[in-house]
Amino acid sequence: MQTDVDILAVKRTAALPPHAECGHEMHTLIARLFPICRSITGDGVRTTLRILQEYLPLEVREVPSGTRVFDWIVPDEWNIRDAYVIDPIGNKIIDFNKSNLHVLGYSEPFRGTVSREELDRHLYSLPDQPDLIPYVTSYYKRRWGFCLSHRQRSNLPDGDYEVCVDSTLQPGSLTYAELIIRGETDDEILISTYICHPSMANNELSGPAVATFLAQHLLTWPRRRFTYRFVFVPETIGSITYLSKHLDHLKSHVRAGYVITCAGDPGSFSYLNTRLENQEVDRVTKHVLRNTVGEFIEYDFLARGSDERQYCAPGVDLPVGSLMRSKYAAYPEYHTSADNLEFVSPRALSESFGMYVRCLEALEHNHTYRVTVQCEPQMGRRGLYPTVSTKKSHDEVRAMSDLIAYCDGSCDLVAISDKINVPCWTLAPIAEKLRSHGLLEVVG
Repeated sequence: MQTDVDILAVKRTAALPPHAECGHEMHTLIARLFPICRSITGDGVRTTLRILQEYLPLEVREVPSGTRVFDWIVPDEWNIRDAYVIDPIGNKIIDFNKSNLHVLGYSEPFRGTVSREELDRHLYSLPDQPDLIPYVTSYYKRRWGFCLSHRQRSNLPDGDYEVCVDSTLQPGSLTYAELIIRGETDDEILISTYICHPSMANNELSGPAVATFLAQHLLTWPRRRFTYRFVFVPETIGSITYLSKHLDHLKSHVRAGYVITCAGDPGSFSYLNTRLENQEVDRVTKHVLRNTVGEFIEYDFLARGSDERQYCAPGVDLPVGSLMRSKYAAYPEYHTSADNLEFVSPRALSESFGMYVRCLEALEHNHTYRVTVQCEPQMGRRGLYPTVSTKKSHDEVRAMSDLIAYCDGSCDLVAISDKINVPCWTLAPIAEKLRSHGLLEVVG
């Protein structure tokens, strides 16, 4: 049987492991989910989770409207069947069935005839991106509205317009799903992603796609040191709801975590640190990025904007960061109709998937070691010192010696890797070899 050391040892080079086929499968899943109109509640979320259940044994939960979750209250459930605007000469100029971005999220039901002036008070567009439809919501204030390109809005003629928003906004529930993959310990890695945006491929769907295939991949590992908790929630209200139900457990068990989002665009990798910074997940992720892609964009917690706001909130303080391609709100396609299926690629998705795999492998092997002998151990009599000296053997011996020099029980493997400038996936099998000879012991 392959051991956990073997799992990491096959990935010792700087290049990420290939996952091209996985990238195409993720893109196919995104394309399937793309037309669904999702919001923070409603049937769009349930439909999305039913599709994801074809890939994973997710447990779906419902939390009734009106439930208090910390300082928030679960809102009424929103569903929509149709919405449109017909101009003065009878043309349907805005049609929900052509793009679900056309409707202001959580629009209350409305039918009537309005003037051009009155209609304009319910329209949303982007003057600086005149050909794109924006994504706009009004979750906690009742109103109705439509989104359209600014060019189209500017050319609307005077006259009366027929407006229909065929929606419901009434007591129901908030829906989320979770999957717990058991490991050898009760220490957990939390993986969270959100399922509440309509047709946006990168900001919305790349996260659930990568999380789904990451969970599938973890299920193939013959050994897992950690237990993995996958959470699919509506952004903000969903993570708050989840924390309100599991906070004590999470605070006691979560060792590290990620919010997965914006994982499919062509931009460079970026990492958003936890609020406390320099936590294990921060150090591990930046170590992996430095030793794979080299250059990446690093954000401190002041640049936060997704569910890390909740997971890292004071009093919660979970060690949750976010590894992304282009950070949300940092690319022009964000929250517009340009965040489409052409904007995300199988290659970018597979690279993001591979980066997350490497980060989880690094966390799995990030032990704290202590040397068991005084002074330098005698390597030769244990067969750990080469009898023929080559550059390769010299490098390995030097890495082994430098590793031992810092195995005093106070530094974890990634801290030592950063100190001696050797990737952790190179050091991990060396450390295990030394442990098998009784020269190192795991103390954390």
